[in-house]
Amino acid sequence: MVFAGMYVSDCSDTGDKNKMQLMTKAQLEKLDTATLGAGCFWCVEAVFSELEGVEAVEPGYSGGDIENPGYEAVCTGTTGHAEVCRIYFDPDKISFEELLEVFWTTHDPTTLNRQGNDTGTQYRSVIFYHNEDQKKIAEKSKKEVASKIWDKAIVTEISELKNFYPAENYHQDYYANNPGQAYCRFVIEPKVLKFRKIFKDKLKKKK
Repeated sequence: MVFAGMYVSDCSDTGDKNKMQLMTKAQLEKLDTATLGAGCFWCVEAVFSELEGVEAVEPGYSGGDIENPGYEAVCTGTTGHAEVCRIYFDPDKISFEELLEVFWTTHDPTTLNRQGNDTGTQYRSVIFYHNEDQKKIAEKSKKEVASKIWDKAIVTEISELKNFYPAENYHQDYYANNPGQAYCRFVIEPKVLKFRKIFKDKLKKKK
């Protein structure tokens, strides 16, 4: 896959979970990383990929105790993992606070272990912070931003990132590669269209 001039190597569908970001040292030093779960990672990837300043979005699994879990195992809800996206972003163009504003707005953080018809702990609302600064920002944003958007209690988990396992290759760029698929048309597309309307000033410029 190619993102903004960076090549991201593909992992195979047969269990190669060591997908690496092949970037120059200068590119790596410029980017920061966020790991967010907001239901199905296809939706999260579709939304955040369109933000100016986001250089790459990688679906995967975080939060469980089993190493290298596969999609079928995670879908049982017994591994402890959540479907998440690792978001590589340029902090000079978009801040972690801004990413969280999009996060709160584009999913329902008041429903426990559920987004729409997707139910189970793997679909929980979660922010996996990478450092203490992200933890503080996430806690403040949950209290001051999310609570203004939603009138019910926010149930989003805020936990330290302990692991991240990239999802199988067929999950990467799922919405872009499968626009006619039913889930994409009836679940992801309406969410993306709403996102584009609300955050039109934060979208990548069309070339």
